Amino acid sequence: MSQKVTSVRLSLATAKRLDRLAKEIDRTKSQLINKALEEYLEEYEDYLISIGRLNDKNDKIISEKEMRNKLGL
Repeated sequence: MSQKVTSVRLSLATAKRLDRLAKEIDRTKSQLINKALEEYLEEYEDYLISIGRLNDKNDKIISEKEMRNKLGL
């Protein structure tokens, strides 16, 4: 897996929390930061897709009942 080094400035409080958690769960700070950032990016990308769909006048919005019927629930 290719890797790239990026520097980031953390508040002292956040840095202490990161140090404490890394030691507690026996992970490196890099592992924790990488995992947190991956999850954040996934969530934010999903958010942007959702906002785009909500703002798309051509995207039909259906009710919960219609969705359940389509899914056979």
